[in-house]
Amino acid sequence: MATISTISTFLSKPLSPLPSISTKPDIITSTSSSSSISFPSVRLPLRRFTSPLHAAAVPSTTKSSDERVKQVHSLEEFDTALRTAKSKLVVVEFAASHSRHSRQIYPFMVELSRTCADVDFLLVMGDESDSTRELCRREKIDKVPHFTFYKAMEKVHEEEGIGPDELVGDVLYYGDNHSAVVQLHSREEVEKLIREHGSDGKLVVLDVGLKHCGPCVKVYPTVVKLSRSMAGTVVFARMNGDENDSCMEYLKDMGVVEVPTFLFLRDGELCGRYVGSGKGELIGEILRYQGVRVT
Repeated sequence: MATISTISTFLSKPLSPLPSISTKPDIITSTSSSSSISFPSVRLPLRRFTSPLHAAAVPSTTKSSDERVKQVHSLEEFDTALRTAKSKLVVVEFAASHSRHSRQIYPFMVELSRTCADVDFLLVMGDESDSTRELCRREKIDKVPHFTFYKAMEKVHEEEGIGPDELVGDVLYYGDNHSAVVQLHSREEVEKLIREHGSDGKLVVLDVGLKHCGPCVKVYPTVVKLSRSMAGTVVFARMNGDENDSCMEYLKDMGVVEVPTFLFLRDGELCGRYVGSGKGELIGEILRYQGVRVT
């Protein structure tokens, strides 16, 4: 069954619920005795690297491959990094030296840092010093690994105890600026896109979500893949309803009360919608509005 969320629920809660996992995150101030966490498969080749979380030494002649992940050691360094990033997405992993879970997820963040040049990655070792402990207290971090996502100095999302697939999905959703999915930020931009494709016969699929919507994040990698494979016949676009008043008014006018909602438009007219995050159902609906018989 597809997962959906009501707009009223997300407007009343600043952050989406943390996902259920089989093992508990580690406490920053104590030594972890938790069992090994099982991560889902992900297509990211792992390489050797030197990091504060990696016990094995690498010969000095080997260049560190995690150089795009910047470790910060104080509140001042942290705040400076967020200011310097401006509107870019900043992904911060709060970790601890004793945490097995932190060591397991860190290599995947390193791989993401190599492929996501428009995203900044930071590492904070919560048990490194009094300064990093104070930073964790300020950011309300008491368990690791904990990932927090910032844009323009604003915390836009956070999760703890996640695996590689969830991390990739979060980075893609909050930092996607150059995929085949058109990013829309106002009613005017939506209407302009509809006019541009008002007579070319292409199906326009508008993915409507909210900034802190877990189901919206979950389905977005599928949207990106479809936008690439159907580039010649379908136009994919995305808009977060809670980005500004213009976006929220458009959602109300379109009768959107649950997210994610996918609006299907052709020749300037709304021809259907799908509400939910089911990948198979979404693909089936797109094919149906493309005129493909789905059995």
